[in-house]
Amino acid sequence: MREELRRSSEGGFSFPAGVHGALCVVRDSVRMGKERRRLVCVCCGLVVAVVAVLLIIVCVSRSKCPGERFSHAAVAADSLRCSNIGRDILLEGGSAVDAAISALLCTALVNPQSMGLGGGAIFTIMDSSGKVKVISSRETVPKNFRQDLLQHCPKTVKLTTGPQWIGVPGELRGYARAHALYGKLPWARLFEPIIKLARDGFPMPEYLAQFLQHKFIKPMVQNSSLCELFCHKNKTVLGVGDTLRYPKLADTLEIIAKQGAEAFYTGQVAQDLIRDVQEAGGQLSLEDLESFEVRVDEARTVLLGEYKMHIPPLPAGGAMISLILNIMHGFGLSPASLQGNQTALTLHRYIEAAKFANGQRMKIKDPHYSPQNVDNMMDSSFADEVRAMIRDHSTHPASFYNITPSTDRFGTTHISVLAADGSAVSVTSTINHIFGSFVLSRRTGIILNNELEDFCGRANSISAGEQPPSSMAPTILQSKDRKKILVIGGSGGSMITTAIAQSVMNHLWLGKSLKGAISEKVVFVDAQNSVNFEPGFQQSLIEEMRTRGHIIKGREFFLNVVNAVEKEHGCISAFSDYRKKGMAAGY
Repeated sequence: MREELRRSSEGGFSFPAGVHGALCVVRDSVRMGKERRRLVCVCCGLVVAVVAVLLIIVCVSRSKCPGERFSHAAVAADSLRCSNIGRDILLEGGSAVDAAISALLCTALVNPQSMGLGGGAIFTIMDSSGKVKVISSRETVPKNFRQDLLQHCPKTVKLTTGPQWIGVPGELRGYARAHALYGKLPWARLFEPIIKLARDGFPMPEYLAQFLQHKFIKPMVQNSSLCELFCHKNKTVLGVGDTLRYPKLADTLEIIAKQGAEAFYTGQVAQDLIRDVQEAGGQLSLEDLESFEVRVDEARTVLLGEYKMHIPPLPAGGAMISLILNIMHGFGLSPASLQGNQTALTLHRYIEAAKFANGQRMKIKDPHYSPQNVDNMMDSSFADEVRAMIRDHSTHPASFYNITPSTDRFGTTHISVLAADGSAVSVTSTINHIFGSFVLSRRTGIILNNELEDFCGRANSISAGEQPPSSMAPTILQSKDRKKILVIGGSGGSMITTAIAQSVMNHLWLGKSLKGAISEKVVFVDAQNSVNFEPGFQQSLIEEMRTRGHIIKGREFFLNVVNAVEKEHGCISAFSDYRKKGMAAGY
């Protein structure tokens, strides 16, 4: 018996001296009888069990990241429901791309005003080795577009509706290419929770209900085919507390899950979709769908101090963000830049940087159709030249910045994913304006985009197959030693540039947490170079900007939304912008 106890104590756990003493007493007492022997066995077992539990608790506590951070992976989507669906895909062994696709499909139900199968997307994808590619499936101009389309562009900011603005949807072919290159789970598995959600229904999301009840949007929904989705039988719009269902879309998703994305481009779904669009007066054709091509490119990489910033190529808007950040980085920003008089100076410099970036906006065009050299926008020497033109106590006339006045855009959604293996996805998706073209394909349940409106004020002509210019900029930043990774992107049309640049600057250089950086009140320099402050912004700073010569305007909607995931020191922070009632999820 002594020998057995000796071997047990040498096995794996190292008992404290007091415990060894207790065991010795027990060993001596074994000789006292059969009942005492049973008691010894029980006591030894309890001691071993307690020590084992303590060791497990220590190991778990060491691996657990403090606060609201995660240890392995996270998803930041526009809603907790969709973030959870993406997280569950990761837990099943899915890749970052798998999680992003499921979360996007979910967002098409929860925020259908922002994106869906009738739109397009841009994926910026980093594999576990740190290599970054961009998969773009942005909508394109159909072959039989209206030749006089640009003559009907709106002169003021408003929802531009109608079938003539519909671009060729690329969303699903983008998913399919990304899944083919980076997916791990079966394609159909990514659709399962979404099909159930679409068919069974779920409570009307608060954010969507706000749009449906808005005084301008409500009558437009009631007088369009969208009322079939978002209205009661008596044509009153659904509200909070009602159940939202997508029965036709559920059928479409089932077909695509079983047959693959090509069912959308060449199968029965394609035929039904085109029939509905053409009956509504649109120019989209089966040939447009079948010939749509996804673009796969290397990401553009910009050096930003100690970070490498990976952004999509033209006609996406990452180059403008990189210019703003390179200008601001040269000012040597730190938390001290937000103390005392430095706060107003930092804000003024940021506004000036955004104005100069606006002056480069006309260069954001599809390089396959309008070759543009934007390398200088991403070059630190150009940022140095621009920085030298910024005056600390005054601004310049609008003409100084080379601005071409136009209207601003709004819409889109963004999802950021970081997987346990270190791979990441930053993806932005859109149907352009709120509810896109306001055209619903009744046979498929798909809402169509109004992406051709993005050419308005940004082009003098358009060509079949061309992608429109965009502010979309799904971004991944990594420190040169790869110990810190930031997956970030935004939605809100023209406000994407401001939202991402300001969030990155606040977090990387001005000392704010990821949550604090994104939640900070936004300053938006619009297409006219006027400055718009989000409600709640410090009034004294607004007045200070006015004294320095900036034109201050009021703005009804601040639809800027940033969703981001960050890994640093082995722990993951994830934040979904509160402006869209979002919440991240992870494990």
